[in-house]
Amino acid sequence: MPRLSSADRKLQVLDVAAELFARHGFDGVTTRQIADAAGITEAIVFRHFATKDDLYWEVLSAKSAPDEVKKRLEERLRSDAEPFEIFTEIARHVLDRNLSDPAKSRLLLFSGLENHRLSQRFFKTYMSEWYELLAGYIRKQIAAGKFREVDPVLAARGFIGMVFHHYLVQEVFGGAHYQSYDLDDVARTMAGLWLSGIAAETLEAVGVAGTGSTSNVRR
Repeated sequence: MPRLSSADRKLQVLDVAAELFARHGFDGVTTRQIADAAGITEAIVFRHFATKDDLYWEVLSAKSAPDEVKKRLEERLRSDAEPFEIFTEIARHVLDRNLSDPAKSRLLLFSGLENHRLSQRFFKTYMSEWYELLAGYIRKQIAAGKFREVDPVLAARGFIGMVFHHYLVQEVFGGAHYQSYDLDDVARTMAGLWLSGIAAETLEAVGVAGTGSTSNVRR
């Protein structure tokens, strides 16, 4: 078996650690277990990561959205698209991203319960900027008279919270075993419900058409 380069070895450790941390949490995994699962010595783990906290932080950081995703969102929020279209797209993206990488949400939940320092650092470094991007858009809509006067950051958190809670119920708490949903219907429904609460005038003013019924298809 060819020997891995230093960069490839680091990626291997990150992949193994992510899987174990997502399954057992920060406190439930030791660096020795990570080393054994990767087929290396514990000394090699510490060659790449000075502490277990450092390893966990890099695992979390690797789960953050790449810069090009943030750039696309910024461009979309500057566009002339109707709010309903924009928020439907955001909802679908949140659902798709979590479904494609279920370890991410589990890691964040574990970090919030077990390692508050790292979870707070992750929020400050990554999550807060996404909320602020969305809050900035909401501020502009308030100024334009399309949205009613609300706290923009709370409104942004409320929308993402609706979508993420659906994911948690379905995929983490087992709701998908009892009822499944079409993801496009979920995205449209969440966007429509949120906009119905924040719209200053009629829903037509923010581009909300009929969201249709949510059918039992998937997720």
